[in-house]
Amino acid sequence: MDRFDTMLAFTRVVELESFTKAAMSLNLPKTTVSAQVLALEKRLRVKLLHRTTRRISVTTDGAAYYERAIRLLNELEETEAALNQATASAKGRLRVDVPTPVGRLVIIPALPDFFKRYPEIQLEIGCDDRPIDLLEEGVDCVIRIGNLLDSSLVARRVGTMQFMLVASPDYLKTYGTPQIPDDLQRHQAVHFFSSKTGKVRNFILEHEGAEQEIPTIRKLAINNGDAIVSAALAGIGICQLPSFMVQGYLTEGKLEKVLGDYGAGSLPINALYPQNRHLSSKVRAFIEWVAELFAECRLLQTSAKNEQAGQK
Repeated sequence: MDRFDTMLAFTRVVELESFTKAAMSLNLPKTTVSAQVLALEKRLRVKLLHRTTRRISVTTDGAAYYERAIRLLNELEETEAALNQATASAKGRLRVDVPTPVGRLVIIPALPDFFKRYPEIQLEIGCDDRPIDLLEEGVDCVIRIGNLLDSSLVARRVGTMQFMLVASPDYLKTYGTPQIPDDLQRHQAVHFFSSKTGKVRNFILEHEGAEQEIPTIRKLAINNGDAIVSAALAGIGICQLPSFMVQGYLTEGKLEKVLGDYGAGSLPINALYPQNRHLSSKVRAFIEWVAELFAECRLLQTSAKNEQAGQK
């Protein structure tokens, strides 16, 4: 039985506190993972785990071995990656999770280019905004929007999401078009709220380097960007949405930009992966591709030229 396989099985059981979850994350039978850990304990002649019917916990010796094992596994992967970097191609199963609108409008339409570059990668994409446990669910990396809350993950900035205020022509015909930020206080608004924190995101405008939070009549709050677009199209109120989600509707005249002389804020887009794992060639390939895609994607650009084109 390979020593590194047993070491990997043990570290995964410690991280997930479960033989079943560790086996799922490694795509192995539970009996195999259990046998690997038992073999490791037999070879080391120490007890590494406390096992009960309800939970698994690490012993003092097990904790010390875990810290050394993680360093060795990372060093092994780094060494292999360095030796194979020039010739190895990214391949194998890659599981990622992305926000639904980003996946639907930006990433998935561009996948033919990804598969042309990396034909040996089998990609599995979860389109979701819910909090996930990468280790438990076997996810290699996630794309997330907003300020980071989980310090246990390694983050790489891959883009920026710009926002804009929009409303339907019918809404503006009925309630009037705001001319200055203070006018928003008399308007109905549809806001976004986070499923993770429950916090409602207020409208934010930027002008001459200053950022201002704008009060509105909060008509509706929704935790899904696509649903907020539907609310805007239905004329329920003014909405603050990512520019890439509304550019098409601006071009078609189904939505109009509000307070175009003011910026409507931005949020960072990050790729995240577990810090105790070496960045594999397939994960590195996906992150590099996404960063390039976001930098070149017309929908994610909000230059004056694009905005004017959207309003014609």
